[in-house]
Amino acid sequence: MSIRNLDDLLAEGVSGRRVLVRADLNVPLDKQTGEITDDGRIRAVLPTLGALVQAGAKVVVCSHLGRPKGAPDAKYSLRPVAGRLGELLDAPVHFATDTVGESARTTVDALADGQVALLENLRFNKGETSKDDAERGAFADQLAAFGEAYVDDAFGAVHRKHASVHDVPARLPHVAGRLVLREVEVLGRLAGEPERPYVVVLGGSKVSDKLAVIEALLPKVDRLLIGGGMCFTFLKAQGHEVGTSLLEQEMVETCGNLLARADGKILLPVDVVVADAFAPDAAHDTVPADGIPSHRLGLDIGPETVAGFTAALSPAKTVFWNGPMGVFEMPAFANGTRGVAEAITKTDAFTVVGGGDSAAAVRALGLDESSFGHISTGGGASLEYLEGKTLPGIAALED
Repeated sequence: MSIRNLDDLLAEGVSGRRVLVRADLNVPLDKQTGEITDDGRIRAVLPTLGALVQAGAKVVVCSHLGRPKGAPDAKYSLRPVAGRLGELLDAPVHFATDTVGESARTTVDALADGQVALLENLRFNKGETSKDDAERGAFADQLAAFGEAYVDDAFGAVHRKHASVHDVPARLPHVAGRLVLREVEVLGRLAGEPERPYVVVLGGSKVSDKLAVIEALLPKVDRLLIGGGMCFTFLKAQGHEVGTSLLEQEMVETCGNLLARADGKILLPVDVVVADAFAPDAAHDTVPADGIPSHRLGLDIGPETVAGFTAALSPAKTVFWNGPMGVFEMPAFANGTRGVAEAITKTDAFTVVGGGDSAAAVRALGLDESSFGHISTGGGASLEYLEGKTLPGIAALED
């Protein structure tokens, strides 16, 4: 695989040239205030943007946020992101109130060398996500008109066949940004011949979301530790009562088959924190994993499980973690995620956090991000890469 990178573009010279950067600025916003609650994805693109600004490029940034229905929707506006990006760059970020319309054209045309503009949410235009090649291509034509070169630094979106990710690179000289290049290097290391013991920790809510990556990783790993809501479907497959915990009944047989052929590699919780309700102040206590009351639901792994997972992680030389161990947003049910995360940082392993909720948990729990080898910005993209899938955004950058 041959992909040109940002340094190649900088070596050619970008001063005075318009460079279109596809970033992943899909940050979480507070539903009441509209304020950014985690700016990790904005900070992740700063090395690429900073290098382009320093080199005198006219930088045009585009991104999606949330899942609007192909039309403007105020609650998904990137305006708050423009403000935060400007603070982090310590320079004004000029905001276009549309994506490819009059405001975008005026804003881009007014850029001076070394200035940055942010276009409004890509997904306000139905062409961005259209499955119709012609419709998607027409939108890509409009976007590509804003650049003389294209940089993809949106790893969290490279698994999508969207106009800004898949079609624009065909219309402009294209390179991978610093973030995308780092992600591909790190995940390539995991997908190749990782140093052993290789331990994977999977959490999150649904087995169905992780089934493909479990199937792909099971032959490669030494241990696979499973927590989060998805563990209850595995516990059900072992014949245990799971109460009112999250359960994918249609996946029980599949989980049973995975356990049968895992040759002891899969490690499940031995105790769980159960509660009377899904609420931060719900009455709760810890019970054995095979003793969940029928009227209660599991919201975290218990301390004995944390100890067992810690022991399994201790000798690891490579660790990949994707998905929280419990409902970490509620303090009463955050101890499992915190405990496992801390255990990962204490290993001598090369450690990778697989984006999404795991990355958010690291920041929300106040853990030192530098204690991990790499924190991915793409949950779904990182999983699909490890599954061995072709990622449209990466394929589009290949020469």
